Amino acid sequence: MKVLVTGVAGQLGHDVICELLAQKIEVIGTDIVNTVPDLQVPYFPMDITDQASVSKAISEIQADAVIHCAAWTAVDAAEDPQNQAKVFAINEQGTKYIAQACKDTDTKMMYISTDYVFNGQGDTPWQPDCQHYAPLNIYGQSKLAGEQAVRSLLDHFFIVRIAWVFGLHGNNFIKTMLKIAQTHDTIRVVNDQIGTPTYTKDLAKLLVQMIQTDKYGYYHATNEGGYISWYDFACEIFRQAQLPVHVIPVSTQEYGQSKAQRPFNSRLDKTKLVQNGFIPLPAWQDALKRYLQEMKQYGTNHRS
Repeated sequence: MKVLVTGVAGQLGHDVICELLAQKIEVIGTDIVNTVPDLQVPYFPMDITDQASVSKAISEIQADAVIHCAAWTAVDAAEDPQNQAKVFAINEQGTKYIAQACKDTDTKMMYISTDYVFNGQGDTPWQPDCQHYAPLNIYGQSKLAGEQAVRSLLDHFFIVRIAWVFGLHGNNFIKTMLKIAQTHDTIRVVNDQIGTPTYTKDLAKLLVQMIQTDKYGYYHATNEGGYISWYDFACEIFRQAQLPVHVIPVSTQEYGQSKAQRPFNSRLDKTKLVQNGFIPLPAWQDALKRYLQEMKQYGTNHRS
């Protein structure tokens, strides 16, 4: 099997490449940057916002599958009117071009999406096949448009929604908390946004397992261990890191609105994974422990 991975400079794409290599699966990487030095894999230049570039790359590579991790993920920056055309060019048009090329070459496609396609209200976990879409912000709208492009062009596909992502090779909530702890002994964190963290290293194993099957459809994938707030997550980060930081729980309203509206309900139902024979991700508490150990090994600022 040969797999093309987009967005390999990002925290998820990087870990997907590493997992494919660990399983001795032939892999080719691509990203907007020219190369990723610490990834010893064949690299193919491809601009996902250029349809000709995408078509040429996928037809020449002749991969059996594409795992599409590349995306605009800066949620607040996406709200800037000057950025919105680029956000949709990447998340919608780029995904559409890849889906069309996969259709033309009869290549499997996996698209990584987000809980932000929903309205974030209530307290019931979102089901993978729920189509009551109502994204709250530009990022969510663009990712939903990408989902719809995949669904409209392909009969068989994987769409995997994730949330609260953290990995070694990028910025994330854990790194932010550890950085703040260097200068603050008390911090405020919202306690009314609920979800579950997703460790890219664990997620990558699931995605590679999934792409080797024909069990197509919509899936939700986060770590196990229950639903928590960002406040709960911060408390556990400082507990495991043995840092004497006092965390004060506040509401989103008390904290102050960011540029992009955030969902209160990021609960994702993952039972479909087990029903289709996939191995669920480990508990997020265990994932956090392993991640902190990895950060110590490589340094907290490794490619962040």
